[in-house]
Amino acid sequence: MCGITGWVSYDRDLRSEAAALHAMTETMACRGPDDSGTWTEGPAALGHRRLAIIDLPGGRQPMTAGTPDGTVALVYSGETYNFTELRAELTGRGHGFATDSDTEVVLRGYLEWGDAVAERLGGMYAFAVWDGRHDTLVMIRDRMGIKPFYYHPTPDGVLFGSEPKAILANPLARPRIGLDGLRELFTMIKTPGHAVWDGMREVEPGTVVTVDRTGLTTRTYWRLRTRPHTDDRDTTVAAVRTLLEDIVRRQLVADVPRCTLLSGGLDSSAMTALAARQLGEQGETVRSFAVDFAGQSDHFVADELRGTPDTPFVHDVARLARTDHQDIVLDARTLADPAVRRKVIGARDLPAAFGDMDSSLYLLFRAVRDQSTVALSGESADEVFGGYRQFFDEEARHADTFPWLSMAGRNFGDDGDIVRPDLAKALDVEAYVADGYRTAVAGIDRLDGESDFEYRMRRICHLHLTRFVRVLLDRKDRMSMAVGLEVRVPYCDHRLVEYVYNAPWSLKSFDGREKSLLREAAADVIPRSVYDRVKSPYPSTQDPQYARALQDQAKDLLTRPSHPVFDLVDREKVRLAAHRETAPVSTQAARHGLERALDLALWLDLYRPELSLS
Repeated sequence: MCGITGWVSYDRDLRSEAAALHAMTETMACRGPDDSGTWTEGPAALGHRRLAIIDLPGGRQPMTAGTPDGTVALVYSGETYNFTELRAELTGRGHGFATDSDTEVVLRGYLEWGDAVAERLGGMYAFAVWDGRHDTLVMIRDRMGIKPFYYHPTPDGVLFGSEPKAILANPLARPRIGLDGLRELFTMIKTPGHAVWDGMREVEPGTVVTVDRTGLTTRTYWRLRTRPHTDDRDTTVAAVRTLLEDIVRRQLVADVPRCTLLSGGLDSSAMTALAARQLGEQGETVRSFAVDFAGQSDHFVADELRGTPDTPFVHDVARLARTDHQDIVLDARTLADPAVRRKVIGARDLPAAFGDMDSSLYLLFRAVRDQSTVALSGESADEVFGGYRQFFDEEARHADTFPWLSMAGRNFGDDGDIVRPDLAKALDVEAYVADGYRTAVAGIDRLDGESDFEYRMRRICHLHLTRFVRVLLDRKDRMSMAVGLEVRVPYCDHRLVEYVYNAPWSLKSFDGREKSLLREAAADVIPRSVYDRVKSPYPSTQDPQYARALQDQAKDLLTRPSHPVFDLVDREKVRLAAHRETAPVSTQAARHGLERALDLALWLDLYRPELSLS
């Protein structure tokens, strides 16, 4: 995986800025615990922290290639799953290789094809190339936005990094956030390119950003396109299975211990079963891990969002696939530990308001990292195949907004319940979301003859694949890389995404249920219990002790009335939630306000951002 950072300054020689480059690079230490490297030449400085996955001794970075016209240097994060084929093609074109790493394949690919190498790569990646032949910096991000990538233009160049913290470590970048950044923070729409921090941008998925002495330019090399789908049901199911087999096989390639994240849902079960079968053919047993909460399986209470506990289904899959399985069981005290919250906020650089779901994911990944370095995840299958309830809810289908927002308040809580009324008025989040929605749907192409219903469902699928999934991919990347664990996401393979996106909704739900194509494609490898299971999202604790711990922490916060968090949240609402005597805030939606307030307070303590609230 790794962490990358760098600085281009055309008005100075950055060899005198070693301390600043080191500070930027060291913020990425959690992403790359195995090695560190820097490289500087004139106006360019690159930093890298390495998590060694492939060619452990040979993949050191920054990686350079000398040419008669200047040096080309690369810092790279991620994995290129088709690097073997590209290496063979490049060898045939006369390139020599000193290592077995995919990093060198990307570097040589750039030397051969320039920034058009992006179109040839299959995988998850964010990388920057300093091309000394032309004094240009080229930044490239994968198609789906699996790997994070940020940049900050300066008067004479640019700063960049895998995470905002790398950029903020440079004295040229100030930690400032205005109303527009807060609007993005208090919504769940992931506006493309928006980075929340003033002056900072994301390299958008599927995009090349080039910096030279004249400024900055962008080029989109991939976007989700509408195309006719002519395959019938059986052919489509078979094509999905063939793609999944190939994707899982490629993503199991690593020179370090691998595992799968198993939730007992259709997505992770199908992936785990295929991985187990493929590794079994090589005489290996796949490891699988699941998260659970102390006492939850025995005392589970069904609600609108989660009808069944995960653990029984997890164990059904582990038995059938014969995995080496381990449940990671978390208790309320650990989940509510302020030290864990600090780790989560530090990993995400922002108070993202996922509450115990972020804490448990971080703790799961920390436990997994003790035994594996690479994990395969079922993330994004719901977006690809149509798994969420909003795909089937008539109100959400017809809402003139992002479909997940029409259901989010009752299931996950509403920030409007905790934000100060004067700030809420200034933010006018409703108008911000409406503008974002109009922009998001404007570019979705419609097939000739496509019915109104099919086009409506196409728009819903497109919004999930270009907006919602990026929220979850960012969360998964930050929580995993905070402990040096590489999480791979097979369902984000762009070939699968393109193919299934263009299948009509009538095929995606041919049996009247969610994810019909995936269910049928994996029917022969998953237990019947999982085949019949209704979609259940990532688990959340129901332990009232967790809620009481939040209340105690909020009471402590209330003893500091001058804390800057009360410039953002309504102190009286926090007080009422903290002192609620009956029906403790043990559900996700009910305790959302407390979690949000505590996250904001800790974030303000850690980052001390300059807030512009007018």
